Amino acid sequence: MATENLSSFIPDERIVNKIYLIREQKVMIDRDLAELYGIDTKVLKQQVRRNLSRFPHDFMFELTDEEFANLRSQFVTSSWGGTRYRPMVFTEHGVLMLSSVLNSKQAINVNIQIMRIFTRIRQMLSDNQNIKLEIEEIKKKLQNQDKNIELVFSYLDELITKQEDPVPRKRIGFRS
Repeated sequence: MATENLSSFIPDERIVNKIYLIREQKVMIDRDLAELYGIDTKVLKQQVRRNLSRFPHDFMFELTDEEFANLRSQFVTSSWGGTRYRPMVFTEHGVLMLSSVLNSKQAINVNIQIMRIFTRIRQMLSDNQNIKLEIEEIKKKLQNQDKNIELVFSYLDELITKQEDPVPRKRIGFRS
């Protein structure tokens, strides 16, 4: 059992449910990461503050009061407890950087699992984008076909009206 991967004990759904879209970025909140790593949020924040140069703004940022209030309203208040400070949130790159400042086997294993999940999410989004592009291409083809069908019907209408009201033609040739 000691040789098994610790991250296999954490269901992927549990991690996926802790990924939020904030400021149009997929992020994870400090307390959720601390829970997954099996450490206190305070310890995680201390390690980040000690290594702040490793976490530029596109890796980690603090939520604004408004974002924090919005996030808190999505959860049962008691689950947040007496949080006094706004949470730090980590982008995919920030989560990856955490493994270098949190030097434990569990943190490394959990990070590997999180990176795989982020990769799957990115792949799913890419697949969805490809499907959207293909649908748009089909729509364009259908619109062109609609125009072509309309043109064919207008020509048919012209032919039918010409047959119904034939214009007398001058005869050519020998008269008998």
